[in-house]
Amino acid sequence: MSMRYVQDGMIHALRKKGISSGAVLDAMAAVPRHLFVSEALRFHAYDDRSLPIGHGQTISKPSVIAAMVQSLGLTGDERVLEIGTGSGYQSAVLSRLAASVVTMERIGELFTRARGLLFGLGYRNIQFVHSGDFNDAPGLFDAVIVAAGADILPVSLFGKIVPGGRLIIPVGSSAGHRIKKYVMKRDGSVIEEDLGAATFVPYVIGATA
Repeated sequence: MSMRYVQDGMIHALRKKGISSGAVLDAMAAVPRHLFVSEALRFHAYDDRSLPIGHGQTISKPSVIAAMVQSLGLTGDERVLEIGTGSGYQSAVLSRLAASVVTMERIGELFTRARGLLFGLGYRNIQFVHSGDFNDAPGLFDAVIVAAGADILPVSLFGKIVPGGRLIIPVGSSAGHRIKKYVMKRDGSVIEEDLGAATFVPYVIGATA
């Protein structure tokens, strides 16, 4: 069974789960997810499940990534901040939907591995930052997506978002998170939307390994 056949099955499953953005589906169809996991796990790369990538971290399941990325509503002109590069898979998806991506990873081995893989695959609109402190990300962003679960919402993150920008972040405990979408209106007020439940590794701020 070819990887392309299995990947097509993933896209079909995403449609059934309510992923309706053609741009998001096309981006996920174009990124070879099996290259972002270990060889031992490649047979499961297109299953709708999270998989370990080392250092206690995971690559989130496709349906969660698709839902979070779809909720950003990217049109191709945005500057996006991703907190938690991990395997680099979501970075690759984002890079196909935005003008540029700044991705941050605090774990040195994951940072080096993802940067090498993405560079080797030809992604050139991604800037890599080895840090666990989002203040180290240069400038402001149209969209911010956090790939780890925070116990409480780090309100200072809104300082990295332009007026009209949006933030996607899982908030809750290790027992389960709610994926939240926040839209910062131009008058400074914030609109909150609950996108559903998921479980993520903990969001660690500031520590670099």
